[in-house]
Amino acid sequence: MSLTLRRRRVVIDVPTTWMGRMKAQAVKTGRQIQPMADQARVVANQRIEDARYWAAPRLESTAHMFEDQVAPKVSAMLTQAARRIDPKPTRSRRWPVMILLTGLAVGTVGYMFYRRNAQQWTEHMKDSASDASRWVSEKADRTAESTDRMAARVSDQADETSRKFS
Repeated sequence: MSLTLRRRRVVIDVPTTWMGRMKAQAVKTGRQIQPMADQARVVANQRIEDARYWAAPRLESTAHMFEDQVAPKVSAMLTQAARRIDPKPTRSRRWPVMILLTGLAVGTVGYMFYRRNAQQWTEHMKDSASDASRWVSEKADRTAESTDRMAARVSDQADETSRKFS
């Protein structure tokens, strides 16, 4: 493996015009200032970040203060101004209350009728139950009498039959 040294030739282009010379000088100065500009950019970024850390809580507390103190006043003022310039008349809130009271009255009357009818129905059912129990007891009495008569007849026939065979 051989090591060969190659020489690089640097070609320097010397501008011939005044504008070209100024441009070359600006490029050279830009290359010299670039590290300082990079460092300035880093420092500026750090300062901006520090400022953001400092400002964020203050902005948030100011926003809450504005929301709690100023915004309700501004909102009330705007609402009042809107009511003043509104050409439509304001709606009366009496109708919904009247409808509610009417519905309540109708419901109360309906409930009273229901209770009265339920009481009448209960009394009617009591009367019907007493009638039914009276009817059942009468039927039971008639059935008992009929059974006693039939038992007496059967007894009489049994006696006659036993006399005939004796």
